[in-house]
Amino acid sequence: MKKEKLIVIVGPTGVGKTALSLQLAQQLHGEIISGDAMQVYRQLDIGTAKVTPKEKALVPHHLIDVADIDQRFTAFDFQQQGQQLVTEIISRQHMPLIVGGTGLYLQALLYDMTLGSAQDAEQNFTIRQKWQTFLDQHSEADLWQALNQIDPQAAGKISATNPRRVIRALEVYETTGTLFSQQRPKKLRYDSFIIGLNCERQLLYDRINQRVDQMVAAGLIEEARLAYAHRETSPQAVRGIGYKEFFPYFDGTGSLETAIAQVKQNSRHYAKRQLTWFRNQIPVNWYNLVEQPEADLARIQTDLQQWLQQ
Repeated sequence: MKKEKLIVIVGPTGVGKTALSLQLAQQLHGEIISGDAMQVYRQLDIGTAKVTPKEKALVPHHLIDVADIDQRFTAFDFQQQGQQLVTEIISRQHMPLIVGGTGLYLQALLYDMTLGSAQDAEQNFTIRQKWQTFLDQHSEADLWQALNQIDPQAAGKISATNPRRVIRALEVYETTGTLFSQQRPKKLRYDSFIIGLNCERQLLYDRINQRVDQMVAAGLIEEARLAYAHRETSPQAVRGIGYKEFFPYFDGTGSLETAIAQVKQNSRHYAKRQLTWFRNQIPVNWYNLVEQPEADLARIQTDLQQWLQQ
């Protein structure tokens, strides 16, 4: 049976994903599904780099502003709603474009992953919170050591500086009883053409720093203050980069300059982790629209046409 086709656009912040997605969606009668775990939340607009109302009006967008800050929206929710949206978009003879990069969410949508029911998601969340609390009280090295004792093969492939991935490996073991390193290979659910956008490392970091300054000028601090007000009731939404770093400033225990510098640093580290994940977990076709926009846009168009004709 022939698999349904969809396009995925991934990459760190500031490399042209939004502009490319709008261009391709208009060209291919497409509809865009946000693949970002934070863009589902209403009122968190600047720090999550949502499309503007003007951009959103150009083509249909989905899974943006579908949950309140106090609601929990899991990978299971994303998988179920995302797959339903793909089916509906294809039934309209439109092209689904998944844009953005929360690794687990993309994996859940693109692969035949079984994430379990809402009840299972609740159990997973409890386990995740347990290890998050452990991390809060210890160090990243201690957290990694806990995984190393259980699953040294997985620990050998996951950096101690990537606590989210370490916690995910611990969570998988506790919920399934199977070591993270022994999870069976997953098959792609769709015929996916995955576009990865990137540029030279220092240029990327400079663009990320500039993007953070633009967000601060656009009102990021007030948005972070809203997240801070919901920190007790919204453990998922307020953990996003661009919000949590301001909490010491609001508490009076840190300076605004330190908070902004921390947002930049965490954003750079996150971009590095994203790129590592994309390279290792999904089959990506890489392009550079920052440094060679004309040549690589032409490459994308050619590669896409070949894929569409297959």
